[in-house]
Order: sequence, then C-alpha cells, then structure tokens
Amino acid sequence: MNRYISVFTNMRMLRTLLLGFSSGLPLLLIGSTMQAWLTDEKLDLGTIGLFALVGLPYTMKFLWAPLMDFKALPFLGLRRGWMAVCQIGLFAATIVLATISPTGDLPLFCLMAILVAFFSASQDIVVDAYRTEIIVDKDELGAGAAVYITGYRIATIVSGGIALILADHMSWQNVYFLMAGVNLVGLVTILFSPEPPITRKLAKSTKFKDGVVLPFIEFFQRHGAMEILIFIMVYKLSTLMATSLTTVFLKEIGYSNTMIGAITKGVGLFATIAGTLVGGSLILKFKLKRSLWIFGILQAMVGVTFFILNHLVTSMPDYREAWLIIVICTDQFFMGMGTAALTGFMMNFANKQFTATQYALLTSVMAVSRVVLIAHAGKIVELIGWNTFFLATVPLAIPGLLLLSRFDHWETVSTQAPKTKIPKFDLALLSLFIVSLICLSSDPIFAWAGAKEAGAKVVLVGACGVILVVLAGLVRPYTSFRSKLA
Repeated sequence: MNRYISVFTNMRMLRTLLLGFSSGLPLLLIGSTMQAWLTDEKLDLGTIGLFALVGLPYTMKFLWAPLMDFKALPFLGLRRGWMAVCQIGLFAATIVLATISPTGDLPLFCLMAILVAFFSASQDIVVDAYRTEIIVDKDELGAGAAVYITGYRIATIVSGGIALILADHMSWQNVYFLMAGVNLVGLVTILFSPEPPITRKLAKSTKFKDGVVLPFIEFFQRHGAMEILIFIMVYKLSTLMATSLTTVFLKEIGYSNTMIGAITKGVGLFATIAGTLVGGSLILKFKLKRSLWIFGILQAMVGVTFFILNHLVTSMPDYREAWLIIVICTDQFFMGMGTAALTGFMMNFANKQFTATQYALLTSVMAVSRVVLIAHAGKIVELIGWNTFFLATVPLAIPGLLLLSRFDHWETVSTQAPKTKIPKFDLALLSLFIVSLICLSSDPIFAWAGAKEAGAKVVLVGACGVILVVLAGLVRPYTSFRSKLA
C-alpha cells in the first residue's frame, strides 16, 4: 500500500499538479461555461453546438509545437520561457473576451474565444512536454497522469462550477474578468518551477527544417502510427459526445445555473478527481493495457446514465437533486479513470527526443473528438431528441476497444528502429483524415456566407471521410494486402 501512496508524494508530482491546474482553467471558459453564457443570451442550440469549433487550436497545435520544442526564448529557458509567454497572452485574451457581448458582436466574440483557445493550446504544448520530461520512470506514468488530471479538474471546478454559481449573482463579463485573474496562478507556478535538463541534440539545432520535420517523420515511420492516432481519437468519443451538451441539457430539464455548478462542476468534479487517482493507482497494479480495456468499457455507460436521468427527473421530480448527484458522480468517476489511462498511454508513446511536438500531435488528435467530431451534436439532438441521442453515443466506444487489441504491436514496434520511409497507405490515410477534418470544421464558414445547404453537404463528406479512416484503421491489420500497401 505504501508503494501506491508514496509515488504521489514527490516534488515532481506537486509541480505536475499545479501545472495541471494552469492548463485546465481556460478549457471551460470556452466550453460548458461559455455554453451557459450563450444559453442565457438566448442563442439557438445549433449555434451553441457549433461554438465547440472555437477549440480548433487544440486540434492544430502540433503545427507550431516544433517551434516550442527546439527554439528557446532569451529568458527562463526552453520550457519555462514559452509557458510564461502563453500565460501572459492567455490573461490578456480572457480580459478582452470579457468586454465583448456575444449578441452585440458575435464574430468578434468568436475570434477572441479562438484566441483564448490558441494561448491555452500553446500552453498545453509546453506543460505536456515539461511533465513528460520530469516523469521518466514508467512506474510513475499512471500517477503522473492522475496528478496532472487532478490539477486540471480542480481548475475546472473554478472555471466551471464556481463560475456558474457566480453568474447567478453577477454579470458574465465580471465572471470572466475574475477568471482572468485566477489564470495568473499559472505564471507564479512557472516562475518557481525548475527548468528540466535538456539532453537532446535537437534543442541546440538552428535548422528549422530539422526541428519541424524529424519529430513527425520519426512518429509516422512506426508501423502502427495511424492506428495509434485513430485509437486516441475514438477512445473517449462515446463519453465526449454524451457530455458535449450537458449544461444545455440540464438547463432544459429545469436545473438552475447554481445547481448545475454545484453538482456537475463541484461534487461531480470531485468524483472525477477520485476516479483519476483511483485509475492512476490501478494502472500501477493492472498495467496500462488492461486498465484501458476496463476503463474504456465503464466510461461508455455515460450515455445510458443520462438517458436514465431524463426519465427519473420526469417520473420522480421530488428527488431531482439526488438523481443528478448519483448520475454525475458515477459518470465523472468512470470518465476520470478513462482519462488517466489515455493520458498515461500518450506519455508512454511520445518519444522523449521530440517531447513537445509528438505529445502535441497526440493531444491534437485527442482534441479532434472534443472539438470537431462533437461540434454538430446540437443539430443531432434537434433531429432525434435527447433520449435517442444519449443511447446512440454508447456504440461509439466500440472502435476504440477494437483498436486496443493492437496495443502489444504498438508497444513492440515503438522500441524498434524506424523504417526507411513512411508507408504509402499511411500517407494516403493521413491525407484523407486531414481533408475530412477540414470539411467537418467548415460549417460556420458556409453559414456566414449564406450557403447552409452547401455547408451541410461538405460536412457530410467530412463525416464519411472520418468514418472511412476509422474503418481503415480497424481492418488494415487483418488484410492480406498489408505488406503490399506498406
């Protein structure tokens, strides 16, 4: 038992906890907290759902991650210097966002929300690299992931639960001003954190081409590279889709901002923290692969619990608070376990020679589910209703669990020397993947141009493309043509 406790108590874990708080604070300010703001401003459900796309910088951060991986600023060192810049930019962007009315100037409001997401995503690049470099013992991967997520979730209690409660007593603009001030906690953490030792030759390189190209070449030359990316994208898709419009759903069935904040962002997030810490400990016991299987199955039940909640609130309204507490705590506990396992997975597969770039690539793909694939959840709910929507999210867990059967292959080839060139099939699959994501993200552009019908067709093409990519990732290992394609 001492072994499971002592792994959480060193200084590396304390720094990881504080940096997790720094990373988690901005997320809900452009997520569910912003959903509540937009709902109070009477924006329609489809528009609110599309606001998930302001998080696109989280899916594209791998594009500028190489710069942060090999080009140090003239102060504070490679990691701490970039973190300081990101924190200051995040503070300024949040302040400006708070001065804009979403109904008065929606395009400018969207632009500033995207800027908040950009600085937040950039901060994540450096924070992820920093904690991956200071946690080098594989036995600490689960604990490190759990502690980071714990700090992350504590921050979402502040920017989610507390912000929602405050919104019942002050204007949304003042709430965001206050959250901008809390963001400065991250800057203080950075100033008192040591710079990790740099042992990579790349860090001293002045060749931009080497810094940009080599991290991607090294990753995509692995036999299972695309399978790993697809797995990361779909592993939590079921739960992310089910919870994508939680705040809107709860407000529609009669819960107040205060109740939502106190239960979903308060009590529920403590359940997430508990699930994360328990998950980190169980990873140490069960190992990563087995934990991913168990946690993946459990977290897929989130849609079922929301389906049940919708019926319980109608049939037994006198216990509505109790039902919400039970459902939210159960869901958040299971989701915390799944997040700990997936975070440990990504830390395990990021090459320490290119930490910031490769981890940014992995988390960018993970963010595709949270930002792009769920962006049209609001329109789906309008078409099929809440009950059918929640039940339809459960089967979305199947592709991730099927891909998990390839875990041993990924771990084996990741330690071998890379091939001399990237497989052509993987290049084609990656190209289709990128084009499909662009199509899925283009709906707001067509809407603003007054071509909604054309936008719907482009989105449909993108959805079909993503489905094809996932199917290709599932069937490729079992086809007799694999050697020819590679």
